[in-house]
Amino acid sequence: MMGFMVEGVALRLVTTTLFNTGSVNVSQVHYDDMPEKQLSSATAISTIIHPRNPHVPSVHIHISQTEMRDGTAYWRVMADLNPSVQHNEDKVAFDNALRDLAGGTYTEGKLQGEKYFDIPALSRKRGVSHFYLENYFTADKKQDSLLAQSFGEGIIDAYIDIITLAFEQRKEIRTEDKQTQLDYHTLYLFQVLTLDRGTTSGLLVHSQNDVGIMGSLPTHINRELLLSWAAKVQTPQDELVKKLASVIGEDGAIDVPTKEKLAQVVREHYTLHKEALSLQASGNSVPPTVDNHKA
Repeated sequence: MMGFMVEGVALRLVTTTLFNTGSVNVSQVHYDDMPEKQLSSATAISTIIHPRNPHVPSVHIHISQTEMRDGTAYWRVMADLNPSVQHNEDKVAFDNALRDLAGGTYTEGKLQGEKYFDIPALSRKRGVSHFYLENYFTADKKQDSLLAQSFGEGIIDAYIDIITLAFEQRKEIRTEDKQTQLDYHTLYLFQVLTLDRGTTSGLLVHSQNDVGIMGSLPTHINRELLLSWAAKVQTPQDELVKKLASVIGEDGAIDVPTKEKLAQVVREHYTLHKEALSLQASGNSVPPTVDNHKA
């Protein structure tokens, strides 16, 4: 077998009384019989949950390991809390969980997270609590793996505690709350499709899992608000924002066909404007994700 690729094992929630949308994605790439590749394997698991209630925060969690042909390996560990309507007690609980779970890596992860989820064009960040370790490894591979596992399991438990209480206590939803949520979901899509380096890298490496990669997107956004932000970004990202808005219907629905179109827009944009990759988000280092898949 001349190498193989397993991508996009995904579980996706349809809209329910509790959730706007949600997904759990597992991806794995192997180049076992292709020694010319720099990359040996890459494995990732991520989840993105958008509750239906605007007073219940969304969450994004991602953990991945990349193993190189020379035997070295590194981890990416991420988690961020994304409320549409902010409640400080949720932020405090998530911050405390990050601090407890990350241990000695907390300060670095918090600083990288604050940088990675910044949206310069809008002078704000995606989310209120952030953690991001890029290119993380120590001399103890077993301990690195245990950190990634315990962090992932622990932050999931912390998020469940937060939203369980929120669902129980925050049942009054005003019209303006729904609008605030729609606008925040627009910001979330904007950050993912114009700044998120992981999303872009996944789309550039292959086209086998476009819908899975787009699984982080909410069901609806404010299309006019998105389009207005084209004037706030620098060239050629203004072109990207306009094209993204052009494939979204006037109702702002982000259904499966729309996700496929959005993925293609992003892929074509960065294929044409490779220099624009330098405008994307990063922590303290920029992983050579796409180059790793080259011979």
